[in-house]
Amino acid sequence: MQSIDAVGNVGGTPALEKALAGEELSYDDGVQLMNEENLFLLGAAADKLRRAVCGNTVTFVASYYLNYTNVCAASCPLCAFYRKGNEDDAYTLSTEQIVARAKIAIEQMGSTELHIVGGFHPKLGLDYYEKMMKAIKAEFPKITIKALTPAEIFFIARLTRNSVKEVLMRLKSAGLDALPGGGAEIFHPETRNKIVIGKCSGDEWLDTARQAHELGIRSNCTMLFGHVEKPEHIVDHVIKIRELHRKTGGFTTFIPLKFSLENTELEQKGLIKSESPSPYDLRVIAVSRLLLGSVLNNVSVYWVALGKKIAQVALSYGGNDMVGTAFSEEIFRAAGKVSGTSLQELASMVREIKREPAQRDTFFNIIRRFD
Repeated sequence: MQSIDAVGNVGGTPALEKALAGEELSYDDGVQLMNEENLFLLGAAADKLRRAVCGNTVTFVASYYLNYTNVCAASCPLCAFYRKGNEDDAYTLSTEQIVARAKIAIEQMGSTELHIVGGFHPKLGLDYYEKMMKAIKAEFPKITIKALTPAEIFFIARLTRNSVKEVLMRLKSAGLDALPGGGAEIFHPETRNKIVIGKCSGDEWLDTARQAHELGIRSNCTMLFGHVEKPEHIVDHVIKIRELHRKTGGFTTFIPLKFSLENTELEQKGLIKSESPSPYDLRVIAVSRLLLGSVLNNVSVYWVALGKKIAQVALSYGGNDMVGTAFSEEIFRAAGKVSGTSLQELASMVREIKREPAQRDTFFNIIRRFD
């Protein structure tokens, strides 16, 4: 019988026993946890590992999301954000508009990082991105520019007929400090080919991230779940992240992103009727923590997609970070999710579950703690 004894030891599946013994989990172990393990035991084990690796601090960053364009050459059925360019609400920001938004983010909102992502614009050259970053750094030299996912970098390289390395080097010279983790979706082609059209493969995403890390550009990594994936694909994805991080040490955090259904083609075509239930969301986060073990310490809970209450619960299922304030986030907003909060609200959410809130920078250095 599965049980938790008085000192918190958990008895469960063989895979859970391995995790509690500090052993690294295999693909088969991960599949067993996804399919068979009791959810509450799984959460207890993930929380125990989180305490051992991260302590009781829950971090978040003051981040401003700047979406420079919604025009996109890709047509992913999972996305409600993209436009083809001839719609009334299609847009591409000028350098001047971007710097003006950066000024508001930094001077009025106290942002320490700019999270800059957008569509795969088929007509923007590499100079557009270089000019953007140079202009931001000229006015705000201390701001961290976390811009362009590995998927965007790969697209820009193909579009401009440069190598991925050349694009990364030029952008780093222009002021790029880190990459966001988007575009990873699900690496396994069986799922990826159903939800992604016109985007890099899983292997190409991983290789782009690897090249960034080797140039000293750290990145987040994500996984979009809760659509048409199989449990095996979740496990495959997390293990690939774990193995790349073991080689490069370049990931700052792993962010499991819950798929938001509203206004997407997957919803319109009836391929998905509803978003994933909360128990499944918690299972994915807990299994991710246990699979990553002590290789990648940080597992972020993205409250924008989960909702604030489930995000609090997820912090007891392996999460140790709440990503950030998400000022001006537009991609999840296009899929019907309310975005934007304050550092004070995030701190209160953490205090409510008896954990210790702390503001961090992009690279997980603590800036300040909250009384």
